[in-house]
Amino acid sequence: MTHSSRFQVSLVVAALISLPLAVQAQTMTKPDYTTAKTRISADYKGDKAACASMAGNNKDICVEQAKGKEKVARAELEYSYTAKDTDRNKVLVAKAESTYAVAKERCDDKAGNAKDVCRSEAKAIETKALAQAKLGKEIVSAEKDAATDMKDADYKVAIEKCDALAGDAKSSCVAAAKAKFGKS
Repeated sequence: MTHSSRFQVSLVVAALISLPLAVQAQTMTKPDYTTAKTRISADYKGDKAACASMAGNNKDICVEQAKGKEKVARAELEYSYTAKDTDRNKVLVAKAESTYAVAKERCDDKAGNAKDVCRSEAKAIETKALAQAKLGKEIVSAEKDAATDMKDADYKVAIEKCDALAGDAKSSCVAAAKAKFGKS
């Protein structure tokens, strides 16, 4: 793989990885989900059929691209349907794995050390993309933990302010703090 093509592959991977992080999932209805799932299957069959006229490694690359496209589309659909952070992470993993599978297949046209280097570069790209997916998952978890900690700290301050009051005023203050911070 030339320096230029490695750079292009790296740019593609970076763009694929960062896209879902920037876009918030939109939940969809069950009928829309089912329709989209059917469309993805039909698209895959069409993409795979288009590979039938090819031969050799070009056909193998085409088939891997079709599989990857389907895998990513299914992961994105699931994330659009559920809007769960875990499903968002699955999109990143699907993109990383699909990019690797295609890159590895492209290496089959090479021989000897060039093939070994190509496969190592493809694996390195996948490893980096999977690390980014893991990092994104950990950041989301850390953000949730931080939000909970900040909310708890604000609740403690509100309760402390209530302690300066007495009687009904204190009871009202505590009830308001509990309601505001979702405590029971």
